[in-house]
Amino acid sequence: MQYIDTYRSPLGSITMASDGTSLTGLWFDGQKYFGSTLSANYEVKSLPVLDMTKRWLDCYFNGQVPGFMPPLYLNASPFRMAVWEILQNIPYGTVVTYGEIADRVAKQRGLKTMSAQAVGGAVGHNPISILIPCHRVIGNSGSLTGYAGGIDKKVRLLKLEKVDMKHLFLPKKGTAL
Repeated sequence: MQYIDTYRSPLGSITMASDGTSLTGLWFDGQKYFGSTLSANYEVKSLPVLDMTKRWLDCYFNGQVPGFMPPLYLNASPFRMAVWEILQNIPYGTVVTYGEIADRVAKQRGLKTMSAQAVGGAVGHNPISILIPCHRVIGNSGSLTGYAGGIDKKVRLLKLEKVDMKHLFLPKKGTAL
């Protein structure tokens, strides 16, 4: 059985999902791939893991680095799991490029190169937004591209983390922030 609960963030409503023990999903309502790990049958319920996730989000949206992490459960291909592992190790307040992640995955797999586009697909399908910080990934040129929750939310999350935005720009407009 799966369970969901809702969190009201400063950026909009967030739906959290759990298998009863671990966090299995976290999405801004209406985002691309919303509910990708949810089965058709789920129940709205308050659970300790979802309460812990709410406390984590409270810390985060108050501009603090949460000193704990709720248990997470991810189920995907080895490639996606490798990318999501790298995402989990991007420090608060910093950004990395899709190309840098591709280079890390290639090195882990003993390959010369890895497609940054393939990495982008894995990043985009991350089912646990914010806690697995896919918003900290940018294009090689500094473009703020590819956030399933929307570029506006990506910008606000990076600003909340006090990321230096001087060299980053919006993808279609080419405008600096």
